[in-house]
Amino acid sequence: MSVLVIAEHNNTTLNPSTLNTITAALKIGPAVNVVVVGHNCRAVAEQLTHVPGLAGIIHVDDQAYAHQLAENIAALLSGLTAGYSHILAPASFFGKNVMPRVAALIDAVQISDVTDIVSADTFVRPIYAGNALATIQTTSHPVVLTVRPTAFDPVATAGGSAVIENKSGAGETGLTRFVGQELTKSERPDLQTARIIISGGRGLANGENFHKYIEPVADKLGAAIGASRAAVDAGFVPNDYQVGQTGKIVAPQLYIAVGISGAIQHLAGMKDSKVIVAINKDAEAPIFQVADYGLVADLFEALPALEKALG
Repeated sequence: MSVLVIAEHNNTTLNPSTLNTITAALKIGPAVNVVVVGHNCRAVAEQLTHVPGLAGIIHVDDQAYAHQLAENIAALLSGLTAGYSHILAPASFFGKNVMPRVAALIDAVQISDVTDIVSADTFVRPIYAGNALATIQTTSHPVVLTVRPTAFDPVATAGGSAVIENKSGAGETGLTRFVGQELTKSERPDLQTARIIISGGRGLANGENFHKYIEPVADKLGAAIGASRAAVDAGFVPNDYQVGQTGKIVAPQLYIAVGISGAIQHLAGMKDSKVIVAINKDAEAPIFQVADYGLVADLFEALPALEKALG
């Protein structure tokens, strides 16, 4: 089996989800290559040379890939997949954007959000918002997969000696163009890799209360901040805070849900957390069914008390 992993990065730093995806790839077969597509992204390829078990790194550097436009990347990848039995990427916004296009271009079936590798042709993925697991066997060739990063441990980042191979890009497709972007900058941990997350829901009432009540506790704990879809839709916080089936899938050591009722789509994004703490004044809120510890209390009283207790 020859496996190709699509690296997710920002042209400077490798996204940690790629390391989890490599672990999944190594369960399929020992011949794993990683492709790094971007512009001025040599540093990312060099980071991957230290990962043990990789057969090689393919490095494609072109101005057309500077902003990771899915149409441009997919057109390139469709020409690089020949000879590979499996093509993998993280089931992140990046992977969900690029991989369906790749699958369509190479006339392959995609299996999304894989949480376990049974064999080279059999995989496990959640269905019904994570309430059931489906075991799927495919006859597609090649096999296109997106992998849920939280389901696999990251591969080591030391001890490898993979060689970088440079390849030419395919250039612009002309289908899309980059206009601009708005980035939320924070010194807090990344939501998808944080060990501790505190998330707020509609119970916080407005965005100002996120700053007033959630942020001080997050700072004391060194935690990332998340939110329910209801809080995001209400405009309390940006979209990249959203945890859930239509947001980010997380599995931290500690997840604190504040003012979140526990809708099924939110639970699908965080129920694999090691320890779940819920704070809600409604004793019947569904969030308490998955919580390890629950506090039935007014969050506007509980959070200041928690901040004070943390010192």
